[in-house]
Amino acid sequence: MTATGVTGRRRDVRGTLLRLPFYLLALTMIAPFYWMLITVFKPFSEVTRQPPSFVPEHPTFDSFYDPAWTPARTSAAHTNGLFQRFPQVSLGFWRFLINSLLITTTITVGSLLICSLAAYVIAKHRIRGRRVIFLVIVASMMVPWQTTLVPNYVIVRNLGWLDTYQGYIVPALAKAFVVFFLVQYLHAIPDELIQAARVDGAGEWRIWWRIVLPLLRPALAAMSILIVLAEWNNFLWPLIIVQSDRMANVPVALARMNSYYVGAQSEGAIMAGALLASLPTIVFFLAFQRHFTRGIVLSGMKG
Repeated sequence: MTATGVTGRRRDVRGTLLRLPFYLLALTMIAPFYWMLITVFKPFSEVTRQPPSFVPEHPTFDSFYDPAWTPARTSAAHTNGLFQRFPQVSLGFWRFLINSLLITTTITVGSLLICSLAAYVIAKHRIRGRRVIFLVIVASMMVPWQTTLVPNYVIVRNLGWLDTYQGYIVPALAKAFVVFFLVQYLHAIPDELIQAARVDGAGEWRIWWRIVLPLLRPALAAMSILIVLAEWNNFLWPLIIVQSDRMANVPVALARMNSYYVGAQSEGAIMAGALLASLPTIVFFLAFQRHFTRGIVLSGMKG
């Protein structure tokens, strides 16, 4: 073997060893998801088997819906599936998915519109005190969000918004990091472009809607992924303001199902709910990951 071949082989071995921690990290992240996936499609006899099996031998959809189960006759071999639970709620588990979808979509769209408008004013308008306003927004990022739970709860309670969509959505519309991120991105947009639009007679709302928002598209796509992931998985705030099962989102519904239905017979249904809760975020990220990477890179270059 030539010296060049030995050197190349050593580089390959060294590269493999350097990548080994990443492989181990990926394994620790994939293993729980794989266990959840196989548990969903196992019958009850395989779920409780010791030692456990790592591949479903008799795949089934009973964790979602078990046609052999009835409320009047229960058995160890059959249990109510995910979509057979919460009979006191209209549409059952579908109601929680609809709640999460509606709340997440509204917060994402509303936050991006409000934060982009605020960033446009801060970055492109010479208003008095804009630096102070921007510093206050940035400083608010340093305050742990848990410290605002009690004040927000008192405000929402006094407004009569407990157990309502308003209580979910309105407190979540203000996103300091999104404003900060968009301001850095807007600094790269030439002021002459805005001035030219004003000379042509365009108003501020039209400039924001027709010029600023299209130019912010990569940054908005990047921020949308962060907002969607945060709001879809939000648990603590919904847990505090939700008083009825019908207004629960998916994380709160899974927590309540884990307390309402205790035992190995509920493991498959709980795993099915967790699988349905994770799929939308995975699909959303895979669909927009190119925009996410581009938005982060461009904001770093232009900030």
